[in-house]
Amino acid sequence: MAGVMFFVSPVSRSRDAAIQQRIDMKTKPPGSLGQLESLAAQLAAITGVEKIRLHKPAMLVFAADHGIAEEGVSIAPPAVTQQMVKNFINGGAAVNCFCQVASMALYVIDAGILNAVESSRVINQRLGAGTKNIAKAPAMARETAESGLVLGAEIVRQRIAESSNVFAFGEMGIGNTSAASAVLAAILGRSVEETCGRGTGIDDDAFERKKSLIAEALERHQSTPEPDDTMNILASLGGFEIVQITGAMLAAAEKQCVIMVDGFIASVAALAAVRIAPQVRDYMVFCHHSEEQAHTLILEALDAKPLLDLGLRLGEGTGAALAYPLLQSAQSFYNYMASFDDAGVTAV
Repeated sequence: MAGVMFFVSPVSRSRDAAIQQRIDMKTKPPGSLGQLESLAAQLAAITGVEKIRLHKPAMLVFAADHGIAEEGVSIAPPAVTQQMVKNFINGGAAVNCFCQVASMALYVIDAGILNAVESSRVINQRLGAGTKNIAKAPAMARETAESGLVLGAEIVRQRIAESSNVFAFGEMGIGNTSAASAVLAAILGRSVEETCGRGTGIDDDAFERKKSLIAEALERHQSTPEPDDTMNILASLGGFEIVQITGAMLAAAEKQCVIMVDGFIASVAALAAVRIAPQVRDYMVFCHHSEEQAHTLILEALDAKPLLDLGLRLGEGTGAALAYPLLQSAQSFYNYMASFDDAGVTAV
């Protein structure tokens, strides 16, 4: 990965025993808070053993368009991407509502939509006006994908400089489940039937067309040099938002921040980030189990147990925003719940 390097240290395991003892000595039967206990242990290992520290959680929503959308593989036309970006900045989307509840700051990034939105509330990180149609040509040049990693990393580093240490990632882009399905198939060596779903709900004809086009994209990609190289996969089959989320996750892990992974698209970026730097996995909290069928493959590949299973398939970072109060709850019980000694309660 010429010119783009990330140095990610694994989360230290030296204090695991102390963290677990602190959790076990709270006024409750051991393990009775279930998955919230393992979440607290992970957050403590990442942010601080004596107290979990979650500062200024940031939701980064990356928007981009995809050339394959011209083939009618989605229920909506590409123009909807721009319309939804306007909706985000006007506060009208689901992710806006959920971020408001969770007190998460929302940032909207134009990673490369067809038609830019001229607004100071949109962060311009455009890599182009949509990718090429992956069924016919590489989505982007490798150099463009590498630039995407850098841009994604930069916005995280800017937020870290302002004291954020929790990052959630959302996306918007008509056609992006096609790109994500292709990237997933190439990384895991799976078939189109396994990695391709109906996205936001296409009919049978569109679904068959979508699978056929992704199969064409994968066949084309296999004839390229180094088809198993992660950066080549992202360049050949990915999207501008996917590469920028990948870079953002790498930068967050490099600075030992918490990474909140949303649904299918964000999880494909997470898988790519882990293939580039395996230690990134230590910093990831998987927020929900998407209804997109192939999401299970990613969760299995990354040995991940998501916090929520609500039948979501919207994207935008909605699952991550919904999950953030669980991180706050894990922080609260770890930091403030009394121990048996403190409360004068006899352990049983």
